[in-house]
Amino acid sequence: MERNEGITSSDLKGAEVSWFAPICDGDDRYLGERDPQYKSTWNNTSKVVLAADQAGFRNILCPSSYQVGQDTLPFVSSMAPLTKNINLLAAIRCGEIHPAMLARTVATLDHLLEGRLTLNIISSNLPGEDLPSEARYQRSREVIQILKQAWTQDRIEYEGEFYQLSLDTKPVKPFQSGGPLLYFGGYSPPALELCAEFCDVYLMWPDTRPKLKAQLEVMQEKAAAFGRTLDYGLRVHVVVRESEAEARDYAQSLLSKLDEEEGEALRNRALDAKSLGVSRQQAVREASDQEGYAEELLFTGIGRARSGCGAALVGSPQQIVERIREYQDMGFRSFIFSGYPHLEECDHFARLVMPYLNTVSLPMAYQKIPAGGPLTPLGNAPRF
Repeated sequence: MERNEGITSSDLKGAEVSWFAPICDGDDRYLGERDPQYKSTWNNTSKVVLAADQAGFRNILCPSSYQVGQDTLPFVSSMAPLTKNINLLAAIRCGEIHPAMLARTVATLDHLLEGRLTLNIISSNLPGEDLPSEARYQRSREVIQILKQAWTQDRIEYEGEFYQLSLDTKPVKPFQSGGPLLYFGGYSPPALELCAEFCDVYLMWPDTRPKLKAQLEVMQEKAAAFGRTLDYGLRVHVVVRESEAEARDYAQSLLSKLDEEEGEALRNRALDAKSLGVSRQQAVREASDQEGYAEELLFTGIGRARSGCGAALVGSPQQIVERIREYQDMGFRSFIFSGYPHLEECDHFARLVMPYLNTVSLPMAYQKIPAGGPLTPLGNAPRF
């Protein structure tokens, strides 16, 4: 069954609950204070992935950054034989690898993982590059079209602005039918058009619930114009403790050693630091109350020390579970959580929240991998 035929988000009885692999550095107990024990090394980050796999998370985002950390695709490859059930969401920066060669690399990884590979499409500038937004998304459009040809056709025949190719595709057939699911985040008009036409899961950064719902509805309309349906995901940090008071205290403690100049430097070091999405995160933070909450449970202080996703859900297990279910009722079916430090917070979330969630693997749900493969849905989770 191909994506968008017969199954939609509303048919899923659970959600894809994912964690985050801090391979781009910045995994600390106190934001802005560098502690060598949390440095982005294969040893440290592999422990996070293995813990998430053992805890039952369905996917894990492996991000991409030039300035800091490890390279994404070798890291994902190294985790393939070590993990058993979890999918790996590899971020690929379009233009970084020639698209025909990227198709071959992805196909190889997909076979190594036996279908547990998903892809996060990134359209940021490459290091040292300064392309306008329209050009970057045009390049991504061409990369995606070439990948899809490589994975589904006998030949690549493509004439574009960035790439002109005529190649056979014998070396590049992936394990999954039609190739891995494509996850995508972006807010500019060309970003929304690209996702609506070609991608499978539209990822949003945290915002108030009315704004999240409005953005979801915008994307539903854009996808419908192409005769498509999308899944919707939320990338958000989380702090969960036995009580709301404990969670709020811990969230505030994360910022207790932050120097504002250091925080600004951390926010500006990423290649996407000037993107529309980042500016929207800043706007959410600026509209928050004196304690940094944009609405109940949504703490924006995290964004004072990092670019990109800049807010956390903070609360008791019951509060976090109820908010996730509320997001599901809105139409979200994929969640990518993270916390500081990532290994310890993975354990907190797994113990306190995961038992109350029904989870699914999206590649399994859309029959991208053979029946009987890993990550079948769990049964009915208990309720508070």
